[in-house]
Amino acid sequence: MCTYIVEKAPIYGSAKGPDGWMKVDTANVYFDHPYHAQLHHALGIDFVDESAGSPQRVAIEISAQSARRLVERILAALEAGERAHAIGPEPA
Repeated sequence: MCTYIVEKAPIYGSAKGPDGWMKVDTANVYFDHPYHAQLHHALGIDFVDESAGSPQRVAIEISAQSARRLVERILAALEAGERAHAIGPEPA
C-alpha cells in the first residue's frame, strides 16, 4: 500500500533536466514504492519549480541506506565548505 506521504522543502537553486538547466524552488521528499529503482521501497526526491506549475522535474530514487549516507556527506560538505570559505550557515 502506498502512503503518499510527501515532505516538501522550499529550496533555491537550479537543476539540470532533459531540456537543460531549470529553476527549482521545491524538493518533494517521500519514502514509498519506487517507479524505476529495483527496490521494494525507496527514498524519492523530486526537484521542481512549483512557481511555474512544475512542468518538469528532476527525480532520484535511492535506497534508505544510500539516503542516510547522502545526508551525512551533504552535512560534511557544507561544514567543510563553510569553514574553508569563512562563511556561516544561511539564516533560517
